[in-house]
Amino acid sequence: MLSALLLALVLPLQAAQAAPAPSAEDLARRLQAKYEQVRDFTADFEHTYTGGVLRRKAVERGRVQVKKPGKMRWVYTSPEKKEFVSDGRKLYSYIPQDQQVMVSAVPPADEASSPALFLAGKGDVLRDFVPSIAGDLPNVATDQVALKLVPKRQQQEYDWLVLVLDRRSLRIERLVTADAQGGTSSFSFSNIRENVGLPDTTFTFTIPRGVDVITDAGKK
Repeated sequence: MLSALLLALVLPLQAAQAAPAPSAEDLARRLQAKYEQVRDFTADFEHTYTGGVLRRKAVERGRVQVKKPGKMRWVYTSPEKKEFVSDGRKLYSYIPQDQQVMVSAVPPADEASSPALFLAGKGDVLRDFVPSIAGDLPNVATDQVALKLVPKRQQQEYDWLVLVLDRRSLRIERLVTADAQGGTSSFSFSNIRENVGLPDTTFTFTIPRGVDVITDAGKK
């Protein structure tokens, strides 16, 4: 009876250990299904950029608020204050030190090139990317999995992106991108809260007085 009990305990454990890891396509499909249920989220972030033409490293911190479709507010608090806001139609980039606001149109969902817009629901994991498991990405914990996404159409801002996900919840805890200049940009998220009910007024941007406004048509 003892042998039978031990066998009953060991066999399920062996089966669990032998269970194959999900394929990249399956993981991407599950991720897309999850994020179709996330209406909005907030998080603190740390943005690290390394490499590039100048071979430099920069670390910035701030807070992000996102509401689908296409609304987001990135507020950088250190070391330099700056703000990027999308109301779903227009994207505003404001750096107080430069006394300048850049205004551009938010691209359609099937043309969203920015990884930030991807987080805001502009894009589709399986439609827009070729997924694979990024097994060589450093600093991935045992309770995380890294999904690499290569865009099917060439993008100006990045060559690929990697989403580091919590294995159980599939919550995005880190986003890593590489650009054509050899630079790597990494956003690490903490204090993540989903479906908090952010109002649309959160994503209203008022252009400060006295700043230069630059649009697609030129300077105003």
